[in-house]
Amino acid sequence: MVIAPAPSVPEISLYTAHPGSGLWRLVGRGEAGEVPPYWAYRWAGGTVLARYILDHPETVSGKRVLDLGAGSGIVGIAAMKAGATSVVAADIDENAVIAIGLNAALNGVSVEAMLGDLTIGQPPAVDLIAVGDLFYDPSLALRVTAFLRQCVAAGIRILVGDPGRAFLPHVHLRPVAEYPVSDFGEGGAIERKPSAVFSFIEVDE
Repeated sequence: MVIAPAPSVPEISLYTAHPGSGLWRLVGRGEAGEVPPYWAYRWAGGTVLARYILDHPETVSGKRVLDLGAGSGIVGIAAMKAGATSVVAADIDENAVIAIGLNAALNGVSVEAMLGDLTIGQPPAVDLIAVGDLFYDPSLALRVTAFLRQCVAAGIRILVGDPGRAFLPHVHLRPVAEYPVSDFGEGGAIERKPSAVFSFIEVDE
């Protein structure tokens, strides 16, 4: 891993994968149940959320924030830099949890990294939930949407960052902002594409 500024979010540096990293050794040979090292790569949803939060610190200032499906921790790090009182960054990959701690320390902020799937529990004791890029799989999207609906009902504000994945719950989303960012698997020379920040709301379906 090399340390490099995050594309589109140069205020934050991250431990970043490169061709010689050999990260797949952390998960064996891609057998059933093994989690790919998604945390080591930039995802458009997390990038666009981090950019929005840094540009609009009032969104998180003085608030308790949950970074759901945190990956590298870029969104939670942005929230702390923007004045959040506390951040919990949750992911189901134990290697991601380690990476979140390393990246937070690299950026001089304190983020509580948590291992586990919070979507199967009750709404957390936070003021805002940031959801970056969790709608790429149909079953995951259904579970996350159901959880977020519970959280909205509990009075928690939710922001979603996404480049337009196939399983976005569009009926629950209202556009807030748009930024051109690069996406998962794209090199630095690849043209950036528009990705959006949404507010997640409850509606009668």
